[in-house]
Amino acid sequence: MSLKAIAKDLGLSVTTVSRALNGYDDVSADTKARVLAAADVRGYRPNTLARRLKMGKIDAVGLIFPFTSHPLSNSAFVEMVGCITRELAKHEIDLLLVPDELGTFSWRRLIESKRVDAMLVAHTLNDDPRLLDLQQRNFPFLALGRSTCLTQDYAWFDFDNRAGMQMAVDHLAGLGHQRIAFLGENNQQSFISQRRQGYLDGLMANKLPLNPQYVNKVSPSRRAGYQATQALLALPQPPTAIVCDCNMHGEGAALALYEAGLLLSGAVSLIIYDGLPSDSLPDVAVTAIRQGTREAVGLQIAEMTMALIRNEPMSQLQVLWQPELQAGVTAHPPKL
Repeated sequence: MSLKAIAKDLGLSVTTVSRALNGYDDVSADTKARVLAAADVRGYRPNTLARRLKMGKIDAVGLIFPFTSHPLSNSAFVEMVGCITRELAKHEIDLLLVPDELGTFSWRRLIESKRVDAMLVAHTLNDDPRLLDLQQRNFPFLALGRSTCLTQDYAWFDFDNRAGMQMAVDHLAGLGHQRIAFLGENNQQSFISQRRQGYLDGLMANKLPLNPQYVNKVSPSRRAGYQATQALLALPQPPTAIVCDCNMHGEGAALALYEAGLLLSGAVSLIIYDGLPSDSLPDVAVTAIRQGTREAVGLQIAEMTMALIRNEPMSQLQVLWQPELQAGVTAHPPKL
């Protein structure tokens, strides 16, 4: 069924039918409804390539993420990507995953060959050459995390990571803990440094001493979290609580505490950013710092991406979400 056939059946011009199908504001709501209903009944599908060429849009967005195995093995990241993909698909926009090894700028060929309308940049760094390159090209991008390297305004979506980690320390200090250890990732991504600063600010705000033995930088893996927690428990004066900035090594920490008989008993309290993965081996409701559901995050980022493509004001494309603490069975006063 062609546009001409729909136009003839409805007694409208081909131009009106075309503009109605493409959502133009100069077509009345009643006419749009008639055209869409007719197209649906007749099983009409527009020529996507022709529409893209005419409107100058590709209907595709790239998601740049670090070229390592860690992001794709992180359940929180994968769930977020899935939700963004689903929301963009409702607008017939494809999400292309663009793994990038730092310094290779592998996404440039997508931009130069005009295969994407915009870029999402995940796991931003404090000093991020990807953002600098995109800004210098004047290419639309949404940074998933704030960076300190850009002098011009830019679009970003972020969580208040510093506040979230301080919230965890404040909660534990309020329960009477004085020996609080920290497991943090070992790279330069901006959210990691923000969460580490939140831990330090929490110690300072609660007048707790900083023990260098309690501050660990580990890879975001279950094994690293497991081994780091075993090392903490072997100290002459082990911590009574542990906070983790990643649910990957957080699950390793939970398993080490579980095997030592310290998790369910509450002998050592544990707080994990994003909580345990849904398929975690220790089946326990660990205290978590939550940052909204994956569905809500995906919807927010998808809406911001659409606004970015529409070239809406930058002031409407900067969103900071506040975290919440979800208490679980491990938040108990110290027993060691």
